[in-house]
Amino acid sequence: MSERHAIFINIEIDPAIAADAAIAAKLAEVCPVDIFSATDSTIALVPENLDECVLCNLCVDAAPPGGVKIIKLYE
Repeated sequence: MSERHAIFINIEIDPAIAADAAIAAKLAEVCPVDIFSATDSTIALVPENLDECVLCNLCVDAAPPGGVKIIKLYE
């Protein structure tokens, strides 16, 4: 039996901020469920953690306007 994750959101990161090390570090810091992974120069999503999102919007608030979008995949 394989494990399946119920992904109910998608997260889009504006390419203009994806390579900003300061924003990457801030996103990784504020997310309570570790959806973001920061390196020295980029931000990446951790797909296996997407289903843990609590829709707190801390990432949206930490990024410049429009920099991070949470897209609900349900109605």
